[in-house]
Amino acid sequence: MRKSLLAWMVALGLGAPAVAQQEEPLSLQQAVAIALERNPQHKAAMAETRVAKADVKEAQSFFFPRITFSEAATRSNDPVYVFGTRLRQSRFTAADFALNQLNNPKPIGNFATRFGAQWNVFDSFSTTFNTRRARELKSAAAERLARADQVVAYRVIQSYYGALFAARQVELAEHAASTAQAVLDQSRARFDAGTTVESDYLVAQVDLASRQQELVRARNTLALAEAELNMAMGVGAAHSYQLTSGLSERMLPAVTLIDSDALALKQRSDLKEVTATLRASDAGLQAARSSYGPRINVFAASELDNVSPFGNGGNNWAAGAELQIDLFSGGQKAASVARARASLDRTQALKQAAEDGIRLEVRRAYYDYDSAHQMLAVAKAAIAQAEEGLRIVTNRYRAGMNTITDLLRAEDTARNARTNYWQAVYQYFVSYASLELATGSLTSQSPVVTP
Repeated sequence: MRKSLLAWMVALGLGAPAVAQQEEPLSLQQAVAIALERNPQHKAAMAETRVAKADVKEAQSFFFPRITFSEAATRSNDPVYVFGTRLRQSRFTAADFALNQLNNPKPIGNFATRFGAQWNVFDSFSTTFNTRRARELKSAAAERLARADQVVAYRVIQSYYGALFAARQVELAEHAASTAQAVLDQSRARFDAGTTVESDYLVAQVDLASRQQELVRARNTLALAEAELNMAMGVGAAHSYQLTSGLSERMLPAVTLIDSDALALKQRSDLKEVTATLRASDAGLQAARSSYGPRINVFAASELDNVSPFGNGGNNWAAGAELQIDLFSGGQKAASVARARASLDRTQALKQAAEDGIRLEVRRAYYDYDSAHQMLAVAKAAIAQAEEGLRIVTNRYRAGMNTITDLLRAEDTARNARTNYWQAVYQYFVSYASLELATGSLTSQSPVVTP
């Protein structure tokens, strides 16, 4: 258990009684839930979905008219400006036709208030295709978020079981150290009694030192595993948790390779993302082709011209419609179509590559799980055999029929069997989670997450 700063101060004699930091209970399901809220990869994927949603709104905005307002203040003695401004302000008189007044007018100011509207009523369906493209990219972003959440959940599962396995390693190392100490004490007693040689006592000392070193490494490995779990959850590395989901053997639902392969091709989020991107590329190609078509725009404008911001002057308005057809664009449109077509071909190739990669990933995950499942039974049987062998050797050593080397070798065999067993349990759960990740079915309610 980590100590607070106050505890360290007390340990140094600088404060009052030590108060240990309380460890927060944490189940695997809670760890996954925390990660799906705080992990930076989840937050980044969420931001991408918001960007895609904004892109849809931006694409849809071209269906609506543009309405503008402007207020401009100008002053000039340009003859044409003065003549036109007086007309717009409805202040033109007969005296303004005087030649001197026309050629050398006095400066005049104008406050122009303008309202304008423009609406593209037809663009050969370019806006429709661009909106469809944005919606498909939004769907792709949503699938990317779903896949990111699955990856985050898998890393939490892997880190959580890794921390549990590291804790088991600490327990085994502590047991090995205590056993080595007992063997050392027994060897010393025998050496003092003159029933054994000094070399046995020295071998026992070396064995104890080795087991103590293993214990130090196991504790550091556990600390690192806990930090990795915190990073996977998106919390501080120094945060302390008490893992409540134990590492114990339990059977998970049976799976087959055929079902896993079919499930992956049906619901893998990254494959759905590529499919949505393919539809978006197709819509982008249609939008590029539509740029060759005609466009029809309607517009209207109204203007108020006054001598001062609050004065009375003239007003005018204008309205009209416009047909636009690009007869020549220097090859720009052809290049846009070619780029869109190449993007579509690229996405089609990526989709095929994704399907092939998923099939291979599913097979790799399935065979890893199948190996872990079979190795679990073998490791479990090996424990019983190693412990029985250790019992026999221990009895023979106590009777003086075996050397300390035989005893330590039997201890190593039993310890390795226990380590292999817990590693097989760890691999069993993690490989199952990896298979669910490969098939796209990994969730916070997965059998590997919930007890």
